[in-house]
Amino acid sequence: MPGYNALPLELLAEEFAKLPGIGIKSAQRLAYSIISRPQEEVKAFADALLAAKRDIHYCPCCQNLTDLKLCPICADGERDKTTVCVVEGPKDVSALERIGEYNGVYHVLHGLISPIDGITPDKLRIRELLARLNQGEIREVIMATNPTVEGDATAMYLAQLLEPLGVKVTRLAFGLPVGGTLEYADEVTLFKALENRTAM
Repeated sequence: MPGYNALPLELLAEEFAKLPGIGIKSAQRLAYSIISRPQEEVKAFADALLAAKRDIHYCPCCQNLTDLKLCPICADGERDKTTVCVVEGPKDVSALERIGEYNGVYHVLHGLISPIDGITPDKLRIRELLARLNQGEIREVIMATNPTVEGDATAMYLAQLLEPLGVKVTRLAFGLPVGGTLEYADEVTLFKALENRTAM
């Protein structure tokens, strides 16, 4: 492209490269794609980014992402509010919802305990979970963190924390490979894991 200013293109590629899973080659392709699009498409893309950042927030109940006062799951009067499924992130909620068999609610931690990465329990949404439990409505907490070292450590930490509260704590009976993630599991595997959860 003769005559283009290299600096804005490089800056754009650098911004894309900051996103998870985007290497420098992919970032450069995305940057070139953006500058080759019509002005109105680029503006719509930029507006969508700004609107998402402005309007999406944590659900005050489950900590999932939503643009509503309460997320649709928490707002659904048909859901079983006595059972809470604890997951690492919003993508795990989507994965479990795809199977269509779980009728409880969720709690999103937004991470896992990982001291080596500087992620300690106080950096997760654990206080919010305890506040929900103190309301007395919850009878079972399902630990649905991934079967990784961090996922298991987080589940064990929470199980010990919740034990004095008298709530039943279970763990998914993973038919998933060790080191696997909920996000990429098929629906049958997820359903079996949910169905065969075990006490912790």
